[in-house]
Amino acid sequence: MTTIASLADIATSITLAQAAGPGAAPGGLLGNPLVFMVLMIVMMYFLLIRPQRKRQQEHESLIKSLSVGDHVVMSGGEHGIVTSLHEKTLKVKIADNVKVEYERSSVGTVIKKSDIKDVTPESAA
Repeated sequence: MTTIASLADIATSITLAQAAGPGAAPGGLLGNPLVFMVLMIVMMYFLLIRPQRKRQQEHESLIKSLSVGDHVVMSGGEHGIVTSLHEKTLKVKIADNVKVEYERSSVGTVIKKSDIKDVTPESAA
């Protein structure tokens, strides 16, 4: 939000500078619709495009750092353990004797070892 505040300060200073000059055009610099369009494009960049690029770079680094044995959650919600890695795919063990091959890009998150709780099956009574 600091970028929006700084843009507003710049716009205010431009308006004051234009009003102080003799023979200024009616409406000043901010009376021009082109200036508002440029300001909107700059705001869109900082509010939408830049954060999306940052998330994309974080996801790419997550995919590159995958290793065998990592506990992962796929984008569809499946939980499993990485059993093998290939150039564009990986195999994930989702149950005993069940391994599924996924695209690397479908990995949603990697679960930390400390977050995993071993659950022992309850004995049937």
